[in-house]
This record gives sequence, structure tokens and C-alpha cells, in this order.
Amino acid sequence: MWEYIEERAIKCAEYIVETGCTVRACSAHFNVSKSTVHKDVSERLRYIDPELYEKTRKILNFNLSERHIRGGIATKEKYEAQAKRKS
Repeated sequence: MWEYIEERAIKCAEYIVETGCTVRACSAHFNVSKSTVHKDVSERLRYIDPELYEKTRKILNFNLSERHIRGGIATKEKYEAQAKRKS
């Protein structure tokens, strides 16, 4: 594997572990696509650094389990903001 890909995977994983952010937030921070970050931390990282992979996997699983709640909150806030503008 190319060295820069390994470095990117490790940097992304460390950022996710430190901040607890989502794949989307990590991709915005490093200015790469979501699919690149996801492939780096869920496939490539397993062979590069298994310990860091496990830490990252726990955070990604938590974010996945909470995703539907975040979406509902965002929708609620959107419609509340629209209602305030109409009033």
C-alpha cells in the first residue's frame, strides 16, 4: 500500500478517536471524500494498525446507532426555524 494512504488512514482514525466525529465531519476536516475516509478507517486501517482500528470501529458503531436520532433532531430544528420565520 502506498505510504501516503497509510498516513491518511492513521490521521483520519486518530482524528475520529480524539473528537468522536462522524465520517462526514472527518472528510470535511481533511478535505477528502466520505467514501475515502470510510474505506481508510474501515478496511485499510485493519491491516495497518489493528488496535487503532478497534478504537475507531467503536466510535463509528456508536455514531451509526445514533444516526437516526440526529436526523430527527435536525428535522425538528428545521421546521421550528421555519415556523419562527413565518410568525
